[in-house]
Amino acid sequence: MHQVLPRRGLPRRPRRLAMTIRGRLAKGSAGRFVGCRTLAITGRNLLTLLALAILAGCTITSSSPSNPEPPTTLRDASRERQIPISLYFPDGSRHCTPARPCPVAFVSPGYGLRHTDYSFIANALAASGYLVVAIQHDLPTDPPLSKTGNLFTTRMPAWQRGAANIRFVRSALSSTYSGYDWHRLTLIGHSNGGDISALAVHDSPTLATTLVTLDNRRYPLPRAGSINVLSIRGSDFEADSGILPPTRETGGHTCIISIPGSRHNDMNDRGPIALQSHISAIILQFLNDGRCVA
Repeated sequence: MHQVLPRRGLPRRPRRLAMTIRGRLAKGSAGRFVGCRTLAITGRNLLTLLALAILAGCTITSSSPSNPEPPTTLRDASRERQIPISLYFPDGSRHCTPARPCPVAFVSPGYGLRHTDYSFIANALAASGYLVVAIQHDLPTDPPLSKTGNLFTTRMPAWQRGAANIRFVRSALSSTYSGYDWHRLTLIGHSNGGDISALAVHDSPTLATTLVTLDNRRYPLPRAGSINVLSIRGSDFEADSGILPPTRETGGHTCIISIPGSRHNDMNDRGPIALQSHISAIILQFLNDGRCVA
């Protein structure tokens, strides 16, 4: 289904969530907050508090004896490559166990942006029980992303490098954080990060069960019904031919939503808070029950 939806706020959610505003857990503490406030959030005030969290630069984290201090960089020795990451732990992560694992989502940034530039998505997902791993694919030592020629061909090396990052991060973290569901991974990517994520599930069909892209434009979305696909589209650029499935192929596992008046370059922490809230609401709705609505 290909829908053009009006802007709307976050849906009301009856269950209460906990969010940490302006602060992180102290290193080595088990549930002790330093300089923070923990607020009970209901559907009525979720939008306001999410906005406050975004403005505060809040990272939702949790630490306990079973949650080691998270790494900030992983090293793939086989490729001699450093991979910067940020982890956002779900509130109450001590309840995430191998018997009852919590869900996991990877966030891949657009080219030229940092992996930390999507905290509005990471915070919303962490508040909903997800472990979120934001991955930096582009390093200063990498060649610049091609902007000329056949972009599908010239950008393929960068996409393949990013897909390898995703596979490595999943392998590296799954052995450390056993209380999370690494077999039902959600990949989220903006622009070039969406292209990387789409290639990753194409090359490794069992890598993830859900793909969410924010206005990716160069690599085709998967057509296989074995993966759930959500693509949120901006209004200022068109995707290349063949990237989006035709309307007759949408529905079921595939959801395409266009946000009127939204801009490609605003789909990150630098964009309007109203747009951030709208994007978060669409993603949460799709992940919660598969509905293709805002």
